[in-house]
Amino acid sequence: MPMTAKYATTCGVCASPVEPGESIAKAGERWAHAACAGSSNGTSAASSGANASSGSKVSPGSKVSSGSKAGTRTAKAPRPDMPAAEGALEVWTDGACSGNPGPGGWAWATRDGRQDSGGEPGTTNQRMEIRAALEAVRALDGPLVVVSDSTYVVNCFRDGWWKGWLARGWVTSAKKPVVSRDLWEPLITLVNDRGDISFRWTKGHSGDEMNDLVDRLAVEQSKAVAAS
Repeated sequence: MPMTAKYATTCGVCASPVEPGESIAKAGERWAHAACAGSSNGTSAASSGANASSGSKVSPGSKVSSGSKAGTRTAKAPRPDMPAAEGALEVWTDGACSGNPGPGGWAWATRDGRQDSGGEPGTTNQRMEIRAALEAVRALDGPLVVVSDSTYVVNCFRDGWWKGWLARGWVTSAKKPVVSRDLWEPLITLVNDRGDISFRWTKGHSGDEMNDLVDRLAVEQSKAVAAS
């Protein structure tokens, strides 16, 4: 039965991005675009070497399968990081939202004490994650490694989702407009123009002190917006 994706992930059949709001369905043990699942006859993308994004939720209470067959689990190799430019500065980014949509906040910070944050009413968590990365890239010169706990942000660049978006005129592989183009377009343009920015994923709430810091700053901003 088709469902609506709540979070970004990767289609288990065609290996292209699944974005929030797109129609999805089970294809064997994986989640996929509803159209892909219907044409796959239940086969997963394992035969083509495609893997779903680790840990990305696609519907309330449901998580994407690791790709193992019924009754078994196989360990997945860690996703490789994007190569970083020599001497790149690490900047941690995060977004938060109370409700989806609802009042939200974004934040970025570096180990040397530089940081910034802000908030918006009536936004979404995904938009705040993108906004945080955009604000960091706008504010900081030189080579950067943007460290985010958002697979949506990281995979856009690590897996090259943006290339398909541009080639199709800002339309997804499911033939729908790219969500949050107003944020994605300036971010992608800046990253491509500078050529010295990479992205790295970190697990949220896992003891990374810098991730905890930007999470706290973003939540504080969302609360301030809600109270204003």
